[in-house]
Amino acid sequence: MRKILLVMVGLWLLTTPVLAQETATSSATGSAEVVTEQKIPEIKTDLTQPTVEVKNKLEAVLFENPVGELSWKNFLRHALDSAVENGVPANTAVLILLFPLVVAIVAAARHLIGIRGAGILTPSLLAVSFLATGIWAGVALFGVILLVSTLARTLLKQMRLQYLPRLALLLWMVSGAVFLSLWGASFWEFTRGIMEVGIFPILILMLLAETFIDIQSGRSGSEARAMILQTFVLAMFASLILGWEVVQKTVLLYPELIYFGVGVFDIFMGKYTGLRLSEYWLFKKATNDDEEE
Repeated sequence: MRKILLVMVGLWLLTTPVLAQETATSSATGSAEVVTEQKIPEIKTDLTQPTVEVKNKLEAVLFENPVGELSWKNFLRHALDSAVENGVPANTAVLILLFPLVVAIVAAARHLIGIRGAGILTPSLLAVSFLATGIWAGVALFGVILLVSTLARTLLKQMRLQYLPRLALLLWMVSGAVFLSLWGASFWEFTRGIMEVGIFPILILMLLAETFIDIQSGRSGSEARAMILQTFVLAMFASLILGWEVVQKTVLLYPELIYFGVGVFDIFMGKYTGLRLSEYWLFKKATNDDEEE
C-alpha cells in the first residue's frame, strides 16, 4: 500500500501544472505617468512541471526535427508528436519514457555492480524529487528529513508506542522540521531555492522517511548508514541523467531507441547470474591476502 501511494504521488508530481503570478505597480502624477518596475525573480526550469518555458523548449526540439513517413522504426515518435500536438505536455512524455531508464540504471547498479540501495522504487522516486527541487535544495531537505527521522526514532523508541501511532507521530515531527526549514530559508538569500520547492517533492521525501526508518530498525548502525548513503548516491546519479538535456532530446527524437532498448537491456541483465563487480573485487582481495600468507 505504501509503494502504491508513493507511485501515485510521483505521477501527480509529473503532471501537476504550475500557476504563475504577475505583479506590477504604477502611479500617475499630472500629465506624466511614473511606472515603478519591480524585479521579477528568475524562474527555475523544472522538467517535472509543464510550464510554458519547459514546454516551448521541448516542443521546439520536435518541431525543428520533423519525423518522416510512418514506419516500424518511428511509430513511437509519431505517437509522441501526435500526443504533444493534442495537448499532452512534452515534459510529461519525456519523464514517462525516461523513468524506465532510471529504474534500469538503479537495477543495474544493484544487480551488476553490487551497490546496496533501498530497493528500486525508493532511489527512483528520490531522483524525481531531486529533479523537481534542484540538487542542492533536495539534498538539504533530504538531510533535514533524515536527521529528524533518526532523532525521532530514538526518542519514540523510549515511549513504547504501537507502530501506526508511532509512525503518525514521526511524520508529525518531520512536517514540523520541514516547515521550520522553509521558514529559516526565508532569511538568507543563498537558501531561497528551498522556498521555491513544490509540495509534492516534499511529500515524497517525507513519505520516504518511513523507508529509511525501517532500514535503521532492521540493521546495524553502520550497515544502515551505508545503505542510505548508497541509495542517496543512486538517486543523485539518476537525477542527473533525468536532467541531462542530451538525454531528453534523445528520448524525444528517438523514443523507440530508448524505450525498447531499455527493455532489451533489462532482459539481458535478468539473464546474468554471475558475480557482481563488488563481489569480484572482494574475492580478488581475499585471494591476494591468501597468496601473501
